[in-house]
Amino acid sequence: MSEKLLEQLQAGLGQGITAILPELILCGTIVLMLFIRLFPRYNSRHLGLVAFIFALYAFVVTLRQWHGHQSFDPRGEAHGSIVLFGGMLVHDNFSIFIKLFLLGFTTLIILLNLMTRIPDSEDSADYMTLLLGATVGMMLMASANHLLMIFIAIEMASLPSYALAGFMKGRRQSSEAALKYVVYGGGAAGVMLYGMSLLAGKYGTGYLPDLLAFINSQPSLDAVTLLGLLFLLIGIAFKLAAVPFHFWCPDVFEGAAAEVGAFLSVASKGAALALLARITMGLGGLSEGVSYTEIWLTMSYYIIPILAIFAALTTTFGNFAAFGQTNLKRLLAYSTIAHAGFMLMGLATMSREGVGAVLFYLVIYLFMNLGAFACVAFLRNFTGSEDLSHFRGMIHRAPVLVITFGFFMLSLLGLPPLAGFAAKFQIFTVLYESADFFRGQGLNVQAISLYALLFVGGINSVISLFYYVKVLRVMILDRSLEEVEGRPQEPVRPAPIPNAYLGVLAFVVLVLGVFWGSLSTASSVQGVDSFGPTPTRSEVQAQAKGAEKR
Repeated sequence: MSEKLLEQLQAGLGQGITAILPELILCGTIVLMLFIRLFPRYNSRHLGLVAFIFALYAFVVTLRQWHGHQSFDPRGEAHGSIVLFGGMLVHDNFSIFIKLFLLGFTTLIILLNLMTRIPDSEDSADYMTLLLGATVGMMLMASANHLLMIFIAIEMASLPSYALAGFMKGRRQSSEAALKYVVYGGGAAGVMLYGMSLLAGKYGTGYLPDLLAFINSQPSLDAVTLLGLLFLLIGIAFKLAAVPFHFWCPDVFEGAAAEVGAFLSVASKGAALALLARITMGLGGLSEGVSYTEIWLTMSYYIIPILAIFAALTTTFGNFAAFGQTNLKRLLAYSTIAHAGFMLMGLATMSREGVGAVLFYLVIYLFMNLGAFACVAFLRNFTGSEDLSHFRGMIHRAPVLVITFGFFMLSLLGLPPLAGFAAKFQIFTVLYESADFFRGQGLNVQAISLYALLFVGGINSVISLFYYVKVLRVMILDRSLEEVEGRPQEPVRPAPIPNAYLGVLAFVVLVLGVFWGSLSTASSVQGVDSFGPTPTRSEVQAQAKGAEKR
């Protein structure tokens, strides 16, 4: 049996290496940068450009996989998915989409680092190694197909993130933030590992499709299964900064550099949501001898109310906690928590349409949140502070910066015609349609949960108006400290390249808010095609009508 398994692994080795080529490129880049540091002649060179070039190359390779996936593996079992390395990883449209998202974002973050000069040349190799290492871990999270690989991928993403949070060695606040991150992360990892041991011990396998199929085949969930799933989801919720596992987020964002906060706020969210989508969608998947529609409707009774509660708490807490913040990074940290709740709302529908809406939201969130953190980083370089009081009247000193910052903040709010409105519109639409569908099926628990979640989402969108607009009011309407004290104001003159960087991000936010049909179609296709066993609402309705006729 072992020889047969070895032969299968060897036969699929070439295909597996081809599939994970983007990850291998990033790993090779890490080795290259550390090797370059061995030569004293290049010890003072900034290696951010090396990291940027190879991250961009990995993005292009992934883009080619995206376009060639149909020819790479014709449509077949599991809707074109390919199982790699003995079932440890899965390669499908969904994982490729998330990899494109992560690599594109990492490329933009490295470009931001080059402009803000954080890190400096001396620490650039270490910083870029940690950044690319965390990205590799997050890419593996999107492809993980086994409990062991889930744990390894999360730890690969977490450990470099701990070091990045404390990378500003001269700041006590940064070291304190890193220590808190490590303590919370270690606790979450231990709880998650215990949950995995419960599941693997009960069902005798760590292979995710088999494990979820065993769970789906049970008439009801016993205490061991519930605890195992709960502890597993706690580890994912930690990466997502979902309430009540969010405690690390504000302190880490405030202590870390704005560039690191931007990376953690977007990349970790994308990877965690991808992993959570695989698990929650698999819990309604196909099981031998049982109608998948029946399973999906049964599992939705458990999953939808739980996810709805977490989403509502996360969004509401994030928005209310942001009110009293005066540090911009801390304010954006609570904003990040609130947006994590909005994205959880899409997964709470437990539908492929919901996954598509979350993917759409993620892409929009990349540009608007990266832009907001980039503005904070540039303002920090100009004023030496990240406190809101130091940015009073900034419109007169740096009008381009304030205007682009306004674009990003209003988009995070969800004001039309900016892209944030389109993102929330997608989430609210799928919430309403799913709630209406469950009501039509007579499933009142699911319907009430989603209707309530839709109401909470709408109220929170209004609540967030106050703290987003507060920032703009201080920058535009308030008098600066120099003006109040009668001191001369020095104008801020940002370099053309940072202005162009912010301008491009703001332009994308505006264009995607007006012309978002193509992105919506692309994200919806991935949401539908990558989760074959889970039915769409139309498929459930068709099967229900067929059952009535019979």
